[in-house]
Amino acid sequence: MSERSSEAEMALIEAALAEDIGEADWTTRWTISEEGRGSGRIVARADGVIAGTRPAAGVFRRLDPEVRLDWRRADGEEVEAGSVVAELSGRLHAILTAERTALNFLGHLSGVATLTSRYVRAVEGTGCRVVDTRKTTPGWRRLEKEAVAAGGGQNHRSGLYDMVLLKENHLRHVGGVGPALDRVSERARAAGLEVEVEVTQLAELEVALERPPGARPDRILLDNMTAEMLREAVRAVRGVDPPVPLLEASGGVTLESVRSIADTGVDLVSVGALTHSAAALDLSLLVTP
Repeated sequence: MSERSSEAEMALIEAALAEDIGEADWTTRWTISEEGRGSGRIVARADGVIAGTRPAAGVFRRLDPEVRLDWRRADGEEVEAGSVVAELSGRLHAILTAERTALNFLGHLSGVATLTSRYVRAVEGTGCRVVDTRKTTPGWRRLEKEAVAAGGGQNHRSGLYDMVLLKENHLRHVGGVGPALDRVSERARAAGLEVEVEVTQLAELEVALERPPGARPDRILLDNMTAEMLREAVRAVRGVDPPVPLLEASGGVTLESVRSIADTGVDLVSVGALTHSAAALDLSLLVTP
């Protein structure tokens, strides 16, 4: 992972700073010398997993290219309440103006990583992998998916362009699982794209598994199925000749239910909450007097 922000990331940083600063940070401008220097530390107020160090650093560097940042925790590393996450020094004017925007990036993305790590620990030993979804904050997808990876989860597709995922509305329009796979399988293979199809009933699963090997989906999304239905789906997949599709369970997954879902034998469990419902990790920036 590059330590420098991409062009798209810098545009997001610019927009975030513009939103916060507006015409000027009058409080800092009227209380702190423009050239005065200072130092501070970012401290965790709760236990968690750190993510988002690169965009947070990008915020500080946008306002002070010469700011010195010493990260005590890298992305993916755990932190305890009271621990120092980073020490920084530079123009105090820039540090104080950048503070909230930098902590917004760091806190939100660390919250995603922290929640993901809890789901990953919950399924430990089952062989099931926790994956994210496209339920991300607009403009933040790459960052949030990096935070999922930092928390030990895996990324599903990045967007509509890198996988074919036939969902309920596609199936309803073309007449079901079979016709939908007929329309996309050959084109997807030619484009080098994986194919996944969503099913809500075991009868739909059977249709997908009965396809010839070249037209069989790479993954099957088992949507809102009971634990018994998931176990039945796993048994059905084990009985087919290779290539065997991966089974992904989805729908209303919580920290309380994820272990029982993983215990059914599915390969993946996708959790939208990783990105759309993660609470920010509580972090503070304390300036040294």
